[in-house]
Amino acid sequence: MNSVFSAFSAFKNPAVLRQDVLASLVVFLVALPLCVGVAVASGVPAELGLITGIVGGIVVGLMPGSTMQVSGPAAGLTVLVFEAVREFGLGMLGAIVLATGLIQVVLGIVRFGRWFRAISVSVVQGMLAGIGLVLIFGQLYTMAGVKQPRSGLDKIFGVPGLAADIATSGAALTAFAVGLGTIAVLVGWKKLPAKARLVPAPLAAVVLATAVSAGFGLDVAHVEVQGLFDAIQPPGLNDLTALGGAGVLGTILAFALIASAESLFSAAAVDRMHDGPRTHYDKELIAQGVGNTICGVLGALPMTAVIVRSSANVQAGARTTLSRVLHGVWLLVFCVALPKAIGLIPLAALAGVLVHAGCKLIPAKDMVPLWRTHRGEAVILAVTALAIVTTSMFEGVVLGLVLAVVKSAWETSHVHVDVRELTGGRMVVALTGNATFLRLPRILEALEALPKDRPIELDLSDVRHLDHACRTALENWAARHNDAGTEPVRMRGPAGGGAAGGADGSAAGDADREEGAMSSAGLAR
Repeated sequence: MNSVFSAFSAFKNPAVLRQDVLASLVVFLVALPLCVGVAVASGVPAELGLITGIVGGIVVGLMPGSTMQVSGPAAGLTVLVFEAVREFGLGMLGAIVLATGLIQVVLGIVRFGRWFRAISVSVVQGMLAGIGLVLIFGQLYTMAGVKQPRSGLDKIFGVPGLAADIATSGAALTAFAVGLGTIAVLVGWKKLPAKARLVPAPLAAVVLATAVSAGFGLDVAHVEVQGLFDAIQPPGLNDLTALGGAGVLGTILAFALIASAESLFSAAAVDRMHDGPRTHYDKELIAQGVGNTICGVLGALPMTAVIVRSSANVQAGARTTLSRVLHGVWLLVFCVALPKAIGLIPLAALAGVLVHAGCKLIPAKDMVPLWRTHRGEAVILAVTALAIVTTSMFEGVVLGLVLAVVKSAWETSHVHVDVRELTGGRMVVALTGNATFLRLPRILEALEALPKDRPIELDLSDVRHLDHACRTALENWAARHNDAGTEPVRMRGPAGGGAAGGADGSAAGDADREEGAMSSAGLAR
């Protein structure tokens, strides 16, 4: 209810109300071409993207969670939605999104939202980079009016053939030129004077492309319009009963993971842009779940919080949640009053907008600094992105998460082996740190290099963690290392005080106090 009160509190202050209304118009102008473009790229009617934008603005905008971030269809889910529609059909999309929303609501209720902040940033960046690559190479075909290949690799390897088609076909060249012109406007818009930049770049690029296409009578494909209410396709009973399939469940989990992670990471980024109330992650996850549940009932696209719209909202001076709610109202008014205007937009222009958006998803500037400071994170990012391109979204993200967990386990399992030689030939081997199976090969390599004809004590007193695999391996090594005529290896510490042969470890303490020179060397790290 706090979000509702925040929205209506703007009416009490004319200055705040004016600022929120102006901000909502800016967000509306940014969201309009993106909603349509994401829908078309996802292989669904354009109106379904607008429906998701309307729900994200009006419904999610009134719910507690985040104050400034704006929700709607996102480029980050385009590839996954396209694959889901192609594999299961448009009718199943609503059922999948509905199930995704319910999962998000449950996760928010059990206070799981905060745990999404524990997902490795490199995995998220790799996910977005992979999406960006697939989006770029896929939309290049749409820019030329050519059918996209099915897999990510085929899209990449098919670029030479695409270039040949553009060079030999007048229609493909014309459409591709419209797309390139759209990208040029998007890239160059930020260099214009501040007054000109009051118009959002995506809107300006699409409007200019539409005007040029209509003015010169260019033979290019346009967005197909059905009408807002005609496009609504609620899932049927057969669609709901098909949710138990393994492939569908995997898609639902991928939707839930990616949509939730993208929304909550976006919330963290938006919180750094303003001084207002911070995001409550669990409530925001519930709000996203409710929005996706409603979108599923309407058969629309899934939603996430979108950083492009959210940053536009903050930069436009929004003060309360009213701005994001009103942006949804303006989308609804536009769809009802001017639905035919959507049909004037060239598909190549929308593809150009999404190619530009895909490029922004790739953290090219961050890769070199990341490689210099955290090479493991850079590898995770690159592997996640390549896996998404070569396999699928779900498999790529899972691989990235597995690599991040393995990397974390490897880095926390530091262990140091220190060998001290006492007078009289006795040797003390001290382990410090975390002894886990990940470091076991190097530990055993150091221990097996020790002489077998000397009294040895293995001191584990300073080991912070000793897993079962390491404990068993060390006990086996201690029992078998020394020759038959030599005193058995003694162990002291968490692996059980006493020698491998059954003696206690008291003699080791006496040995530590023996006079003589001692030398130490770290044999493993």
